Amino acid sequence: MGRIKFDSSETIRLPTIDEAESMGITWNERRVNRIRLGGVDSVVVYGMPEIPWPENWAWKDSVISDNAVDPVARESVYRSIHRVVSKVVITNSRDEVLLAKVSRGFFTGCWTLPGGFVDYGEHPREAAVREALEELGVVIDIPDPLNKKAKIKHPEGAIIQSKIFNDEGINWVSFTYKCEDDLQGQKISPKDDEIEEARWFAKEEAIRVAVSEFDIDAINTHLQ
Repeated sequence: MGRIKFDSSETIRLPTIDEAESMGITWNERRVNRIRLGGVDSVVVYGMPEIPWPENWAWKDSVISDNAVDPVARESVYRSIHRVVSKVVITNSRDEVLLAKVSRGFFTGCWTLPGGFVDYGEHPREAAVREALEELGVVIDIPDPLNKKAKIKHPEGAIIQSKIFNDEGINWVSFTYKCEDDLQGQKISPKDDEIEEARWFAKEEAIRVAVSEFDIDAINTHLQ
């Protein structure tokens, strides 16, 4: 586990389909990913093997940190780890939604809900509050669903979505909360290097200008 140097010139790699079949392993295919490393394209089939608990197989955490394992195998494991993001639908008393136009990253130039990656050891609710402060300079409070007095339509307090968008195979999991706040007395201050501008939109317009499937679905669900 976690080897930096190893004696053999051969690395531990993924088997080909023929090799797996020759070992008598059958599986149910989950999906196919395409991985490009060092200018070489690989096609990796992800499947659930139809065998008892594989007690002698390597653990994911061991494989990803072991230099004796082929880079494609390590990258395959890395891509199977969920990317978790947390966002918030902030609405005011006029039923408008606060959106931010992103100035860098995947959604550059597009309108999105405030939010971002969940930090290590951080609850998604805390992440949504933190991101609103970092991106827009506003302090919000998202009700805790464990508080029985909080009037929340959804038992978990968030819209939870999961999707793989392309053949790279990155699995995104999104938590989107709702916060009703006019932000009175607070100035919306977009983060200089990340947010171009921020403003309120009527629900219909917010859905029209938003580009993320997660954002559109969450706005529709939270404001239905």
